[in-house]
Amino acid sequence: MATSEQITTCLSETVHHLVCRLGLENVDNEDLSHIVTTSGQVCWETITINLCTLDMEHDLNYAESVRLLGPVCKTVHSYLLSLSTKQFNDQYGVWFIWTNNPEVFIEVFEAIKSSQHTTIALGLMKLTACLERALGNVYLMIGKDCPFLLRDLLASKELATVFGQNVMNVLRVFLGSPQSLNLRNILWHGFAAPTEIPPMYSSMLLLLTAGLGQKLQRDFMPRHRPYFRLNQLEELVIFPDINEEAITLAEDLIGKSDFVVEIMLPYWREAFAAYRNQRYADCVILLLPQLETGLRKIFTIVNDCPYRFLTAESTTFYTTFDEMLAKYLENNDTNQLPKTLGDPIMEILWDLLNHQEGPRIRDHLSHGELDLKKFPEEMASHVVAVAIVLLYCCFGNRNKISTENKFLRAIVSSTHSYCSRFHPIGRLKQQLQHCVGGLRKWDEIPRPSIGQVAEGPRSGPRMQNISGCLVEELVSYLMKRLQPVYDEELNISQHLSAEEQLHLVTKLLASSISTLYCPRIVLEVVALLRKVVFQCLTVSEHVTSGAATRYQQWLNRSLRSRQRQNYLRMLGSIEYLHSTFSIITLLVTVELLNIRQMSEMDSSKSYIYLKFLKSLLQYTENMMTYTSPEKNKWDETWDLTEKSLMKVKEFYNRWFNGITSDQLCPLCSFACTTNK
Repeated sequence: MATSEQITTCLSETVHHLVCRLGLENVDNEDLSHIVTTSGQVCWETITINLCTLDMEHDLNYAESVRLLGPVCKTVHSYLLSLSTKQFNDQYGVWFIWTNNPEVFIEVFEAIKSSQHTTIALGLMKLTACLERALGNVYLMIGKDCPFLLRDLLASKELATVFGQNVMNVLRVFLGSPQSLNLRNILWHGFAAPTEIPPMYSSMLLLLTAGLGQKLQRDFMPRHRPYFRLNQLEELVIFPDINEEAITLAEDLIGKSDFVVEIMLPYWREAFAAYRNQRYADCVILLLPQLETGLRKIFTIVNDCPYRFLTAESTTFYTTFDEMLAKYLENNDTNQLPKTLGDPIMEILWDLLNHQEGPRIRDHLSHGELDLKKFPEEMASHVVAVAIVLLYCCFGNRNKISTENKFLRAIVSSTHSYCSRFHPIGRLKQQLQHCVGGLRKWDEIPRPSIGQVAEGPRSGPRMQNISGCLVEELVSYLMKRLQPVYDEELNISQHLSAEEQLHLVTKLLASSISTLYCPRIVLEVVALLRKVVFQCLTVSEHVTSGAATRYQQWLNRSLRSRQRQNYLRMLGSIEYLHSTFSIITLLVTVELLNIRQMSEMDSSKSYIYLKFLKSLLQYTENMMTYTSPEKNKWDETWDLTEKSLMKVKEFYNRWFNGITSDQLCPLCSFACTTNK
């Protein structure tokens, strides 16, 4: 497998025989009138009679069922080829409405008539995605929690109740199991070359989908779930815009890069042609399986497991993105692919494909969760750029190409400093940036120019105590905590004001933090820190919006006496709250930069640390309640803040002086104290 020329198929021998030959072996033709009536009704009994079960078992004999259904598929294919697009639409268009994507099925029909293998394969991928989504909608009419995997959906009792078990068994022969034709998976995971899927299977699935629509009563149409929205596009803007120069570069690379398997070249060419023609969904649908195929090829080479390149049999899992991006192989050896590609490219792939808060583009596309008619150019541009980077990474003479092509230099250099946007650590960094922005808006809070405000509650010596001595001690501890993980020299006196603390947070957030393969304890800490910052953001919003509303009411003289006093308490609280939440924002940032140390702590110290963070979370949750429009308990915020900041000081004092087991109880009481 050293060169792509040696690869003649990505299908194992068994799968290749099942998909490419078995259904074509029977030369007999089925009578069309037994399959479709003159009015276009699908005769399900004629189709389901070809199903074969295993001896002594109730499960399907998939191979024999494929062989028996072959003549039916050939007859259906010949029948559809005899129809014009108008005839097909007039006869069957109404029966695709239940899918919420009838135009996709018309498109698949036109692809079959074109005889272009790549176009037929693309159409089949879109058909299976839309069909899965539609079947999920039907499932939800009588069931809850739609299965994520198509094979589980097809095997569900809910769909068998609606359509009949034999009907669902027919679909399972085509789509539902590694033992079946499994057309959806071998295409979406990049195993099937364009010429390896007989077009008759696309025709058969078209007719079956129409037949499912016929079985649904007109008043029994499913409710269509809203599409997933790609709200992460702005965060994916890391590469230069993809223009004609980029597409030309990509087309040149695919003919030379070791990343490409030669039999898959038609997919690559059609993907870039689709981008040129602004068919962005088609471009990405074609590219994603090829990225998986290329990565699988490199994965099997660097890990010396060539047998993992082909489709697996029913007893073995496919080698998919999930396995290739993992830290360890199935035998617990270290996966060499991350080392080969480097951390930045691995983080780009994790962000694009795996992280729960990221676009997870392959999952959403393949399961029919995206609106193909409104697929964004930005996402297609990003996927094309990632493809170019991978093509370059697996190019023999990189240096020659990089010096010759300025655009390639620009696109590859964009990856060098990439940090994950969608890993929980990346999301926490973004939350902290929002928090800094929110706290800076406190300087713009309007105030009535009256003497009473200056004499407002909670001013004077007690305020000076919090804003001065205690702040200096807390900042001192945070600087000490920061020192081992930050290169620049730190001066405590320069970071005593809230403004300087927020400025420091902004600088610290520019630091790179590795997100690959975080231990569980790290993710647990990050989850707690994210909750703390969320509460801080909410408190900030409460203060700024509440102050603006009260100020306008003050000007309009619409505040009652008690409301005026409460407004003055709010204004008197703003300074110390701003100082407090700036310190908490800095604290969270400092702890984030120290996050990798969590994996080195012993269990007792980790326990104490988590207790501390939970108590800090409890404080911010209480503050969110007290500052809400419904509560407005500003005196209580002072008392709670004073106690909590003292506890933060106490924690760091013990932390730096060495925590022992006999100190566990006092520290664990932190949460109890802040709850009182």
